[in-house]
Amino acid sequence: MKHTGTRRPGARPPLTLVLPALLAVAFLTLPLVGILVRTEWSELAGHLSSPGTVEALKLSLLVSFWALGLSLVLGVPLAWLLARVRFPGKALVRSLVLLPMVLPPTVGGVALLLAFGRRGLLGPWLESTFGITLPFHTSGAVLAATFVAMPFLVISLEGALGGLRPRYEETAASLGASPVRVFFTVTLPMVAPGVVAGAALTWARALGEFGATITFAGNLPGTTQTLPLHVYLLLQDEPEAATSVSLLLLAIAMAVLVALRGRWTGTPAGRKPRPAPEPGTDATPAPDAEPAGASPEVEGSGERWSLHAEVTGFTRLTLDADPGTTIAVVGPNGAGKTTLLRALLGLTPRAHADLTLGGTDVTGLPPHRRRVAWVPQDGALFPHMSALANTAYGLRAQGVARGRARREAQRWLDRLGVGHLSHRRPGQLSGGQAQRVALARALAARPRLLVLDEPLAALDQTTRGHVRHTLRTHLARFGGVCLIVTHDPVEAVSLADRVLVLEEGRALQDAGPAEVTRHPRSPWVARMLGRNAWPGTATPEGLALKDGGTLVAADPPPAGTPALAIVAPEAVSVHREKPSGSPRNVWPGTVREITASGSRLRVLVASDVAPDLVAEITPQAAAELGLAEGVSVWTSVKATEATVVAL
Repeated sequence: MKHTGTRRPGARPPLTLVLPALLAVAFLTLPLVGILVRTEWSELAGHLSSPGTVEALKLSLLVSFWALGLSLVLGVPLAWLLARVRFPGKALVRSLVLLPMVLPPTVGGVALLLAFGRRGLLGPWLESTFGITLPFHTSGAVLAATFVAMPFLVISLEGALGGLRPRYEETAASLGASPVRVFFTVTLPMVAPGVVAGAALTWARALGEFGATITFAGNLPGTTQTLPLHVYLLLQDEPEAATSVSLLLLAIAMAVLVALRGRWTGTPAGRKPRPAPEPGTDATPAPDAEPAGASPEVEGSGERWSLHAEVTGFTRLTLDADPGTTIAVVGPNGAGKTTLLRALLGLTPRAHADLTLGGTDVTGLPPHRRRVAWVPQDGALFPHMSALANTAYGLRAQGVARGRARREAQRWLDRLGVGHLSHRRPGQLSGGQAQRVALARALAARPRLLVLDEPLAALDQTTRGHVRHTLRTHLARFGGVCLIVTHDPVEAVSLADRVLVLEEGRALQDAGPAEVTRHPRSPWVARMLGRNAWPGTATPEGLALKDGGTLVAADPPPAGTPALAIVAPEAVSVHREKPSGSPRNVWPGTVREITASGSRLRVLVASDVAPDLVAEITPQAAAELGLAEGVSVWTSVKATEATVVAL
């Protein structure tokens, strides 16, 4: 059957676009073909080996490599500044970087002459103070080539840095690495494709520079006469030789572009898809016993660090915790959970934390000196390092000797059941393996405060259970405080001593898991726990629901009190006919969705006279009632089954 109106990927392109495109290709190709056709191939070797050409080639290589070195020294920091730092006039600085790319080269040479010439702005001072004269000197040719070529490096590297997600650098800082160490050990290696692409283009552009060089540095054989200038002179007397040398420059430029294979923007390569886990790899539980030769140093020095934090800004709360406390931070999206963690890390302007750890005020310290280790949701393992090097990174940043750091890192990997993968890089690990390596890296860094942002979210159920058990074991021996952002009620209950519920940046509830489970004060938390949750206002008989309808409850709070009604799904009865008898809350509705939950079914019922509610029944009961989507039903809840919590 034919499909019309939709162009398939293999459909024929329109002729009105193809013809101009082919003309453009021909326009760009024809001059290059002209060089190939007009080259005297029999004389090529002689032309290229002539003394003048060899001398110009040597000078061109000298000038281009010096220009490349100068561009790297100056351009890499400038690219980092443009990509990572906000400052007034940033758009103007970027325009100045781009200007030499669009400025006529001869105008650039005039500008250099007026700045660094003998009568320029800095020229007289350079000559009188240092005895440096740039015009008509090889250093002048280097300066001219750098002026026109460095923007290629800056723009290429800025694009690469812009594509690099900051969480890698932020994670490195949380492990104790200074900004300089982060730049050289994480940032630069990860944007290496951008550096290489920009450097290649910069070198090729410097090698072919003509206008700025002849205007500023002149055309002195052996001093400033580079290969492009030599071609210009040959055209007047030996056009065949000029064609041969032009072919050489064309071949060099083409080789650079072919080597780059179109990657001139230098965007950092993404992580390769993780291979499927080896049979039993992810599910292998971490060993319970201490590995042979384990040192107490791995667990720290026995110090204990309490937590006190006054957080202001978008997230506003006071947080106190004793050493060894684990706090689960829960709440809906946008509640301020991640902002809280980043405020404690010192990584966000949205909120500020006055932070004291173990009696030491670390508020004024930069992130790398706070001893607050962070595990992002995806782990943020450094892709250019092995699992062992990742795990040892924090220890090395804190000055621990390489051998000792690697031994302790290996012990942590062994404890988390991934020691046999220490030689692998993150791209060679499955999701569960990578997450355990990220946990090992954070724990090995000996933090005083550990913050985990949904650390088990990417794991399958089997792996999650093993990692949860391992994490609980190590948190029990951890001397600091741990904060875990999670949307999983099992994690909150099994890992945490306290549950902190956030809503719109404020602490709505801070209590033990049992209390939060019995009396959640947030509709979101109640639903996370699988309960029906309806906000409203207390009445003498129960609750006037916010979304319409009323709920009769056995023990309501004083009338007029804002409150939350909580009803367990298993307490909701479903009927095909209106029930009679004891139920005080009876509503008509329509089945909207039926989903499986273990060995039971969860039935979502929508009603015009009450909020949507979820009932949990057996498959046998659903079959007897003939339930299906769209079927009309009645639901009932006994007054004694409804819990009303004052807000």
